[in-house]
Amino acid sequence: MTSPASSRTPRRSPRAPVLVTVAILAALVIAFFIFSSLLTDYLWYDQLGFANVLTTQWIAGAVMFLVGFVAMAVPVWVSIDVAFRFRPVYAKLNSQLDRYQQVIEPLRRVVVLGVPIVLGLFAGIATSTRWQVTLQWLNRTSFGETDPQFGLDVGFYVFELPFYQGAVGFASAVVLIAGLAALATSYLYGALRFSGRDVRISRVARIQLAVTAALYLALQGLSLWLDQYATLTDGTNKLVTGATYTDVAAGIPGKQILALAAAVVAILFIVTAVVGKWRLSVIGTAALIIISIIVGGIYPWIVQRFQVEPSERTVESTYIERNIDATREAYGVADVEEQSYDAQSDAEAGALAGDAVTTANIRIIDPALVTDAFAQLQQYRQYYSFPEQLSVDRYTIDGQQQDTVIAVRELNTDQLGNSATPYNTTFVYTHGYGVVAAYGNQRSADGQPVFLESGIPVTGALGDSDSYEPRIYFGQESPDYSIVGGDGGDDIELDYPSGANDNGTNQTTTFEGDGGPKLDSAFKKLIYAIKFQSEQVFLSDAVNDQSQILYDRDPAQRVQKVAPYLTIDSAPYPAVVDGRVKWIVDAYTTTPEYPYSKPQALSDAIADTYTERPVYASNEINYIRNSVKATVDAYDGSVDLFAWDTEDPILKTWQKIFPSTTKPLSDMSVDLMQHVRYPQDMFKVQRAILGTYHVTDADSFYSSDDAWVTPNEPTSNTANPPLQPPYYLTLQLPDQDPAFSIYSTYIPQQSGENARNVLTGYLAANADAGTTPGEISPDYGKLSLLTLPKTDTVPGPGQVQNNFNTDTAVANQLALLTRGDTSVVRGNLLTLPVGGGLLYVQPIYVKSNSETSYPVLQKVLVSFGEKIAFEDTLNGALDSLFGGNSGAQAGDEGVPEGDTSTGDTGDAGTGDAPDTGAGADTGATGNSQLDQALADAQSALEDRSAAYQSNDLVAAAEADERLQTALEAAVTASEAATAGQ
Repeated sequence: MTSPASSRTPRRSPRAPVLVTVAILAALVIAFFIFSSLLTDYLWYDQLGFANVLTTQWIAGAVMFLVGFVAMAVPVWVSIDVAFRFRPVYAKLNSQLDRYQQVIEPLRRVVVLGVPIVLGLFAGIATSTRWQVTLQWLNRTSFGETDPQFGLDVGFYVFELPFYQGAVGFASAVVLIAGLAALATSYLYGALRFSGRDVRISRVARIQLAVTAALYLALQGLSLWLDQYATLTDGTNKLVTGATYTDVAAGIPGKQILALAAAVVAILFIVTAVVGKWRLSVIGTAALIIISIIVGGIYPWIVQRFQVEPSERTVESTYIERNIDATREAYGVADVEEQSYDAQSDAEAGALAGDAVTTANIRIIDPALVTDAFAQLQQYRQYYSFPEQLSVDRYTIDGQQQDTVIAVRELNTDQLGNSATPYNTTFVYTHGYGVVAAYGNQRSADGQPVFLESGIPVTGALGDSDSYEPRIYFGQESPDYSIVGGDGGDDIELDYPSGANDNGTNQTTTFEGDGGPKLDSAFKKLIYAIKFQSEQVFLSDAVNDQSQILYDRDPAQRVQKVAPYLTIDSAPYPAVVDGRVKWIVDAYTTTPEYPYSKPQALSDAIADTYTERPVYASNEINYIRNSVKATVDAYDGSVDLFAWDTEDPILKTWQKIFPSTTKPLSDMSVDLMQHVRYPQDMFKVQRAILGTYHVTDADSFYSSDDAWVTPNEPTSNTANPPLQPPYYLTLQLPDQDPAFSIYSTYIPQQSGENARNVLTGYLAANADAGTTPGEISPDYGKLSLLTLPKTDTVPGPGQVQNNFNTDTAVANQLALLTRGDTSVVRGNLLTLPVGGGLLYVQPIYVKSNSETSYPVLQKVLVSFGEKIAFEDTLNGALDSLFGGNSGAQAGDEGVPEGDTSTGDTGDAGTGDAPDTGAGADTGATGNSQLDQALADAQSALEDRSAAYQSNDLVAAAEADERLQTALEAAVTASEAATAGQ
């Protein structure tokens, strides 16, 4: 009889359905979040008109994932399956293998499928990141240039070799993992057994392992064959990048021999699979190892040690020339125009008569120092801000081109305080307002910038709110997101604060452009509420069917997203163009695969006073082109990509991948062309290269007897000062027409006690693209290098700054300017090739130490040769420096000289520190205490200079203390005299 208990159906645990339900719901929630993220990305790209960029990436990434998954999972599964299916049925296993089988057997099906799937997922993810390499290979473009070693097109190294090496490396990994899986399975199930020194292997296992080894060796042979080409981009532990003498004589032939040897050994393993004898394959493998040691290591060392090193300069000259030519071509400096410049040092009267244009446009407004002045004079409300570093551009005002310092008044919601409610930051405070621009060469009588465009509402030479759209919805400091645009009701967006004629009522507006995805359905509101984790998006009554959500608003970020193949310049800048405020963004095509070209880290090359150096630099390049000029509309965020360098093969390749994303040059308006400039990051990269590669003679290059570097920032007081940045300004180089340009200087590449801060070169690039529609000026981008004779000792920026700091008359005047609650701030030190020599100009700002202060331009320091002048205006300083009449007028000629003028400093203060004329005769002030303090200061300056020359840091520190004490005494004496008057 069957008991009732035995006939009952086992009860399921009451938790099981709940757990399954929870798991399904969790999976659905995760899937929805992923889907919503992908959908918001698509809506953003689609609104901008670049949906094909995103879908191309998705499709390419998905296809590459599937290829990687299948290419890894299938071979591994087949390898395990074959090893298991053809295992010995009656193999005698030891007790340990028996235990392993007992543990694994219940999970065998899971393992057989799970291991390949997991490995396939990892492989798929890895290959999906290589979609750019694959698409470039499929759409490759010829460079039309061949390498000097193999005679292959440069495009082979840029587009093909990386793909082939990646494919071979991936295939090698697949074969290796599949072989290990087969080896483990064969051992576990007895097809491979070890008994002392005896190894027994089944026939099928032998064939499988031998064929796998043959495939692996064949792939290694192919990899070695490709490595010979990779030699042309290798610079590790070499004199220069590329194939050197040792590589050509021993390294490349050695790789060829090893590749053929690997192929022969692979054949021997096939023989083993057929005949069943391992002897030949084992001997071949051992021979391959020995050959690799001899051919790949010992022989190249012998060639390098006994043939190259004794005569390195001679035997490597051919390969140095290859490196020089390739590097100059890859960085676009092959056509640099070099000109010897014998700089004069005598500041004679009228010397600047032939440089009237340059002199009139000398920029005395430092864009890195006047941000506070812009803020205090033009910010108006706490929720507006200006960037730390303003931009330099040029505009035609009254028929004359004027260098300008320009910025947009952006929204800064961080300063709203208690008003920073979710509603305000999302719907009310949505945009900045207006452009603020100042003349670069002018200052007011009280030292403030002279604005050519300012105010709220905007007015000035660039137009007003009726002539261009001043609202800034897209900028570098815009909020993460804003919801704008409504259909009816009152305007709720703050347009600009009230003015004198607005009856105290702030002006409001409603966005009328097409700047972001529309929130025209509950579903879209939901997914964006999830994206920004804000219920305001879904619940607020300010959101309606006409509302748009604006996000990813930084100009550089928008360009990077729609053109992921481009490297973006670090300094987008605003311009008033065709009735709109446009952000102009320079973008580059780069590669680290150009044969024989010297690589450098881009982030290191562009680091200077205004661009920080990253902790880790990983973006190595050895080729760069400014292939695209992009614009971002500050009102509606629309992005336009203009193909600038239409001959660039990398850009042509990407145009095949993303057709119709770039516009032809003919679509650029004349107004936009007038504001395009030569990009600063590319110029920085080129100046770094030309510091060494201005030398085209192989012998001189080898000896490094004429290597240059960019000088450090002369005004920096840090232990590791950054490099001096390049500067934009209008100048006229010798035998050239005046042009808006970017320039930098060079000093010798030396270190230690013998280092000299003297000028060796002056590099400038024409930054004016012209005014012809669809046609770039032939002079645009022209690089000019003025080389100073080696016998000259023209002071470099650091030496000039030292002369300024140690000149007694200058120090005395600066001490007076720092009395009380003010401090002196030194502006950018400009270098200009005028008057047959080199003129240095540095604006001096005075800033109150109070909380709401801003720097005010009070003085200008100038130097020519060994003479120094220090006056209230640049015009006055130039006249003082050049014998009372420079022969030209500066932009601030109408500003009256103040009471703090140094008078005869220009003639007396020759800057030949420490024995300066000004320092030798400071003049009697009638105040004995002040006279004594000034004399003590002069003595301290002289002692400090002597201490630094003898590298006696202790004495220098003591002199600094005495100088500080003397200056404090001078200030006290001066204040006492003033109080007694």
